[in-house]
Amino acid sequence: MRGILIHSLVARGVPFEEAFRVANEARDQIRDRAVVQREELAKVVSALLGQDHLPEPVLPLPPDITVTGEGSVPFSKGHLSQSLLAAAIDPNDAFDVSREIERGLVRRGVREIDRSDLRRLAYDALALHSGPEVAQRYLAWRRHQIPERPVIVLLGGAAGVGKTSLALEVAHRLGISRVLSTDSIRQIMRIMLSPELVPALHGSSYDAHRLLPPAALGDDPVIEGFRAQASIVSVGIRASMDRAVAENASVVIDGVSLVPGMIDLSAYRELADVFFLVVATLDEKALANRFQARAQGQRLRATARYIEHLDAILKIQDHFLELADDHDVPIVDNVSFDRSVLFVIRHLTETLSKQGGFDAAELL
Repeated sequence: MRGILIHSLVARGVPFEEAFRVANEARDQIRDRAVVQREELAKVVSALLGQDHLPEPVLPLPPDITVTGEGSVPFSKGHLSQSLLAAAIDPNDAFDVSREIERGLVRRGVREIDRSDLRRLAYDALALHSGPEVAQRYLAWRRHQIPERPVIVLLGGAAGVGKTSLALEVAHRLGISRVLSTDSIRQIMRIMLSPELVPALHGSSYDAHRLLPPAALGDDPVIEGFRAQASIVSVGIRASMDRAVAENASVVIDGVSLVPGMIDLSAYRELADVFFLVVATLDEKALANRFQARAQGQRLRATARYIEHLDAILKIQDHFLELADDHDVPIVDNVSFDRSVLFVIRHLTETLSKQGGFDAAELL
């Protein structure tokens, strides 16, 4: 196949255009042959390249190892290292462990390995590299790759604290393909519900009170307007959670409308593993700097508005923190992004491990 030959030549440092030419000419030379030996094809290609022999690979070719069980797939240390991230370890450590596992398989001449045996190797390598608790977290999440019920991760918090970036990275490391923002839910509801019908829905979280009649506001208009909007959006959040349950599909949802105590999580106790965390940035200067950084990557978002309403945003954050304390919701102080990611994953996998009450042997 020309495509495979082109790939092989490019891996050996041949420019794509040259590899494409050589593959076409080689095909023309052997077109009428029912069978051609690999060695003969190598000589044909070498001659077309004007060389005595094929160049050595510049790009390392992956070992030819097949993972069996529940279907057969090629072994990939990239995929393996991604799965190890569920143990709440640094990506560099995950890749190092995966590379050592690959080297061990190659040294032993393994060309086929059952998925359960590969899992055992990963567990043992993690236990040796980072300790048994880390290895146990890995197994806790592996058990949920074909779950009896989905995992739903909810990340609430005030505007600008880094919820969406955190949600995307957590989902990536856990292999969760569904990520949803309450901003999207709110926008859909805005199309369906007019400003006259639901005025609070058509503002931002920090200025929704300006759209409400004074008689509807209490002693703290900012909080009253924020809660009025969040209570409406929470209907869409519950619908998204219901769909995740119906399809048995794990999801990460983030947004300012995820308010502790506003959604009855007890209704999902037997249907899904739900994890609610509040993300915060307690350093006011760091929060302002994050708005400035956001302006560079998302030009259509008016950063000046966030800075102008920083006091209101901080007031909403204080409200989040109070509610988190009242409802026993863990708080993630998002000072270091990498540390926050590990905190969320570690909280999730350790809780699953405790809830499951399983021994490592049952998954190995």
